[in-house]
Amino acid sequence: MREIELRRSIRKYKSKPVEMSIINSLIESARLAPSGSNTQPWHFIVITDDKIKNDVATVSHNQKWMLTAPVFIVCVADIASRIANSEDIELDETSPQFELKQIIRDTSIAIEHIVLNAITFDLGTCWVAWFTQKEIRSVLGIPGNKFVVSILTVGYPDENPNPRRRKDLKEIIHINKW
Repeated sequence: MREIELRRSIRKYKSKPVEMSIINSLIESARLAPSGSNTQPWHFIVITDDKIKNDVATVSHNQKWMLTAPVFIVCVADIASRIANSEDIELDETSPQFELKQIIRDTSIAIEHIVLNAITFDLGTCWVAWFTQKEIRSVLGIPGNKFVVSILTVGYPDENPNPRRRKDLKEIIHINKW
């Protein structure tokens, strides 16, 4: 529970680099995540190149704070894990395929594994999803039948935000029925 309680969305990072062995450990935690029918639809693009990070931040509504993070992990869901011969499918924010919902769900579980594991290395993260599929895919050469679920900024925090208010349990628990 410690990792859950300590997790914050970090938007300011120290310039200290993150070792690739740590990034591999974070992605290993995602690899071990559960997925429906064990489809494992996730792929991860690790970005450390400053120009590519700048391009990604630009298509993410010019969120320049992202550039303080030494690493971006772009988290991609692959519909081919659910639909055979999906090369001709073009996914975007309005795609109707039920399988798209499944791969977003499963990839989100894997992403949260990364976010929580990052705490064990004293790292901060922020889940960024303010971009369009068309723009983010073109920057990173991602095929049209893949769906970018999020960009995680990763690094050593240079801020310590206070916890945000959460609803009380009595506001969110329903017993047996709504």
